[in-house]
Order: sequence, then C-alpha cells, then structure tokens
Amino acid sequence: MKRHGKKYAAAKQLVPAKPCTLDEAIPLLKRVKYAKFDETLELALLLGVDPKHADQMVRGTVVLPHGTGGSKKVLVIATGEKIQEGWLDFDAVVATPDTMKDVGKLGKILGPKGLMPNPKTGTVSFDVAKAVQEIKAGKVEFRVDKTSIIHVPFGKSSFDEKKLLDNARALVAAVMRAKPPTAKGRYLRSAYVSSSMSPSVRLDLGSLEALA
Repeated sequence: MKRHGKKYAAAKQLVPAKPCTLDEAIPLLKRVKYAKFDETLELALLLGVDPKHADQMVRGTVVLPHGTGGSKKVLVIATGEKIQEGWLDFDAVVATPDTMKDVGKLGKILGPKGLMPNPKTGTVSFDVAKAVQEIKAGKVEFRVDKTSIIHVPFGKSSFDEKKLLDNARALVAAVMRAKPPTAKGRYLRSAYVSSSMSPSVRLDLGSLEALA
C-alpha cells in the first residue's frame, strides 16, 4: 500500500469531506500546495457511459482560455518519410488528409500514446498552420478511458485563481456538451480536482452540470 508523507497528510486534513464547488476547490488546492515545483492541476470525471460501445465513446477537444502553462512540441506530417523507429519527442501530431493512408501505418506507435491524428480532434487538416496554432494556444483533448474516466490537465499551480477557474469551467462545459445521445441515467457520476502532489478534492456535481 502506498504511504504518503507528513506534508501530504497535513494537506489532507484541510480538505473537507463534503463536495466543493470549483470556486471553493481551486483556492483550496493553492492553499494546500507544498511541493516546490510548479504542479499541474487536473480534473478527473467519472462518466455514466460504457466506452466498450462506440456510440458511448466520449471524446473531444477544447481550447483552454489561458492555455496549459506548458510549451508543446507539434509534429506535422505533410509529405516525405514517416517516423517508424519509435522516436516520440513531440506532444501532438498534425497530418494532412492525403497522408493519412501512410500515417495509419504508425497506429501501433502513436495510438497507445494518444498521438494518432484524428479529424474529430482537428489534427487531420490541410490548414496545418491553424491546427498547430490551436494546439500551441492551449488546445487539449479529452477522451474517456476504459474505466469511464476522463483525466485532463487544465493549468499550473502558478496560475492565478481566475485563470484556473476559467480553464476548468471551459473543460467541464466541453465534456458535458459531448454527452452521447445513447448515454442513460446520470451522465456525470463523480468529479475530483487535484494537483500533482496534493490530495484530491471532491466536486459538487450540481454546480458542474450547471456549466453545460
């Protein structure tokens, strides 16, 4: 069993048992921060979908108003030879539609890393300049995993509270809008926000659903 240190335990004592709104949770995470590096903040959303069914797959993109706080390396595949030797020194891939026949051969390399270009996420386009600009500006992709959870970073602990709130709200709204028509019952089942080293804070579902 994983054991946490004294600093984590002290931070955990400050986290209330009751669910918090984003307006309460973001300032709380900044108060309980104890790591010396600039931590990444992340949202984890459990959805009421079954990702085994293609018509319940939740996937999309959103441009965060204030970016992610990180600089992304973007690989553009337009013409020429493709990388097949395992080189993955990039954070996103953009390809033109006419190259996808060849890019498909890289599926076993790019797929497991979540890097495969896809028209639904805007990474397959002849306007590669626009696609790259959006990614650099803070465009993030969200995709439900096999356990029906979405994990997405939305900023750094060094951001001021307003920027973090703007980003988190934009992200939640995008996920809520992506609800599949075939999803039954409650779509948003649970939600937590945390930073790289902090304990997670449970979020109030009603306040998140109001952002849709």
